[in-house]
Amino acid sequence: MASPQWALIWSVLRLAMAALIASAVVAQLVRSVSSAIDADRHVFTIVANFFSFFTILSNVSAAVVLTVAALWFFTRGRGKDAEPPAIAAALACVTTYMVITGIVYNTLLRGYDLEPGSIVPWSNEVLHLIGPLFLLADLFVGPLRRALAWRAVWAIVAFPIVWVAYTMLRAPFITNPGTGAPFWYPYPFLNPNNADLQPVSGYPGVVLYVIGISAAMLAVGALVVWWGRRVGRPMPHPGASVDAAGSSAVSP
Repeated sequence: MASPQWALIWSVLRLAMAALIASAVVAQLVRSVSSAIDADRHVFTIVANFFSFFTILSNVSAAVVLTVAALWFFTRGRGKDAEPPAIAAALACVTTYMVITGIVYNTLLRGYDLEPGSIVPWSNEVLHLIGPLFLLADLFVGPLRRALAWRAVWAIVAFPIVWVAYTMLRAPFITNPGTGAPFWYPYPFLNPNNADLQPVSGYPGVVLYVIGISAAMLAVGALVVWWGRRVGRPMPHPGASVDAAGSSAVSP
């Protein structure tokens, strides 16, 4: 069980990181919208595209979950020995998404200008490096861990699957506001029209990238669940009740 002092310190750090991530998202959104207005582009499309980036969705989710986890500690978690299962599951999800965001960006997209002329440098680093590193640290040193069942891995990968389907179905119906192309994909490796796709161009190349990133997502999700099972308190027994101290007791 983590010391009360460490749980307090880490909860404050979670709130601070959530605020930093939120500030970075807002700063980038403001820059994207102002750039669109200056260039006389369709602002609604720019905003819809902005919230179609996996990076933005994972960071917004992380900020929300970190805030909820910290507020739970301050309002109900003092003296308890493990976070509620719902918070544990949410942390497992956003940790996986943020780690994958960091890996994919820094291995495939570092130096690639996804929004030419409208990137906020400090925000970009928070969303793609600092935030993912904090969530990785949160996995290993965050207090009050709750162990999850292995089936939680499938819950973790559900959202990325839905996001890929949404992206590939939406893209051909969106005119790129920057180039005028009759399609818009948030990342070059998902664009079957990108001749630079390696090792194969077109949809086969996209499929290869999706399979590779999906394998990485499963691996990171499994690591997150494994670590939680190794250091966390087991889930309450189905017939257990949770007392005021947060420990479970089997009901008669």
